[in-house]
Amino acid sequence: MSTDPAHHSMATPPSGAVPTLLRGLIDDAAVFPPGNAPVPDALAAHAIHRDAWYADLVGPLLLPLSALPQVAHAPPPAIGVIGDTGLAAVAEALAAADARWRQFEVAVAKRGEDPQPGLRDLLAAVKNAPELDLYAEIPLTFGLVEALDTLATARAGGARVAPKFRTGGLAAELFPTPVELAAVICACRDRQLPFKLTAGLHHAVRHTDSETGFVHHGLVNVLAGCLAAADGAEVADVAELLGATAPARLVEAAHQHRDTTRPLWTGFGSCSIPEPLADLVALGLMDSGG
Repeated sequence: MSTDPAHHSMATPPSGAVPTLLRGLIDDAAVFPPGNAPVPDALAAHAIHRDAWYADLVGPLLLPLSALPQVAHAPPPAIGVIGDTGLAAVAEALAAADARWRQFEVAVAKRGEDPQPGLRDLLAAVKNAPELDLYAEIPLTFGLVEALDTLATARAGGARVAPKFRTGGLAAELFPTPVELAAVICACRDRQLPFKLTAGLHHAVRHTDSETGFVHHGLVNVLAGCLAAADGAEVADVAELLGATAPARLVEAAHQHRDTTRPLWTGFGSCSIPEPLADLVALGLMDSGG
């Protein structure tokens, strides 16, 4: 049976096609690298995703703030906005948010920089923000723990801001090790912080890219790791799941929790919906839609 989304795009959604555990897992980042789809093409493709049998898997269409003039008169459904014009533009951007906006994400520091100044600026800018999910992208380097403490304090005070982390990119150092990612997951668990991920999660299971040689995290590895962390697992146990390259144990964990809300991990942005979708179908975690 084909797992090509286009083949099933107009099929009637089968009962339980997208289990609760996977709903809203993948935000549509088609316009971002390495996909780099033109905005009109991304809008058209997103409309197909929204009408498809797997629609509940897909979150909002992610668009850079600088590209919003291109969709000023377009009717996309929910969108997530990436603040690509810097922290100084956040307050003005949020003041101009329209009803389509569901989330706003912005980097608060570059790799190796102290994230605290950027976090302070962001938290000041979002005090009067509309009801959006706000994500502060924090590098997995210097100052991470202190940044998570700052966000936990802000959330305790009512701010709707959560961290976002990169799990890949165009350089090897942008891919955290299983231990590094496990430590972050457990640190968020300990502070009751939901988090978002981005980059490198195109496939279900940890693997080595044949072209770049980079070792990519698997989305089902992350699912299994988050389920274990939410159940109290230590960093070493979560790291073992993140580092697994055989799917059986990971799939079993996901199957056992398919009817429960996903813990900790709000989802991730991917420039490809078909690739992770095909993997989830092949592993039996979703029905094939027809």
